[in-house]
Amino acid sequence: MVDLSSYKSARDLVETTDPELERPVYRRPGFYGIETWHEMDERISAFLKNTRESKGLSRAELAQLLGLSVSVYGRYERSESRMTVPRLIHLCELMGFMPIDMIFSAAPHLWGKTPEEAEDRLTLTKIIERLPHDTMRDLIRLLKRMTPGEPSSDVMATSMREGR
Repeated sequence: MVDLSSYKSARDLVETTDPELERPVYRRPGFYGIETWHEMDERISAFLKNTRESKGLSRAELAQLLGLSVSVYGRYERSESRMTVPRLIHLCELMGFMPIDMIFSAAPHLWGKTPEEAEDRLTLTKIIERLPHDTMRDLIRLLKRMTPGEPSSDVMATSMREGR
């Protein structure tokens, strides 16, 4: 069994309430406190609308590509409905963003202790996404050598081949 007090403390979790939930929950505060689920939904909705508009698509056009009615898709942009992960994947395919982009829009504090650190981590992720595969593999090897406590790539490769 896990010591729940230690678990919460190690992750900087605090007890909070949300109007949508019946019971208290534990969350990690963001840069400006703990946002409600509704506030995060609104950020996701704004991300979807801004991304769609930046691609020059109307709601009707995107809804057609998704196989949805305009009114059903519109609920996502008005934060009236929450999407499933498969729908998020489909949106990523259609509009060319990564799931991390939408999640970052709602919870940037997951990437760092300050807004600047979070932005830097997202920027680094974006740079890595564009690297050629060989360069990415070289970077992985280099970072593993630089990271304390990280097993060497030879040990990891052997473990993967042996199914460990």
